[in-house]
Amino acid sequence: MGKRKKSSRKPAGPRKKDPLETNFTCLFCHHDKSVSVRIDRKEGVAQLFCKICDQRYQSKANHLTEPIDIYSEWIDAADAAEREATSTRRPVASSSRPARAPSVGSDDD
Repeated sequence: MGKRKKSSRKPAGPRKKDPLETNFTCLFCHHDKSVSVRIDRKEGVAQLFCKICDQRYQSKANHLTEPIDIYSEWIDAADAAEREATSTRRPVASSSRPARAPSVGSDDD
């Protein structure tokens, strides 16, 4: 003998997707929601720009690209540029002794 069938629930409808942000915080001027991302899927180009400091970034886009992806690429590109700038500079040799200030009017004449 089989068990009794429980009353079935009605199937739940599709969940609402919350829209992702398209305005972000600028890396350079630190203003909230000043960076906008525009994606032209037809042309395959995404543009990011800051309304305050006029910082711009452009990247390739495809049909899966979202604004947060472009913002993340911008952060990675800025970090890479900063690392490249610091690696090209020669490190300055440091000494454990404090540097003496040059005397302008010495009495040792």
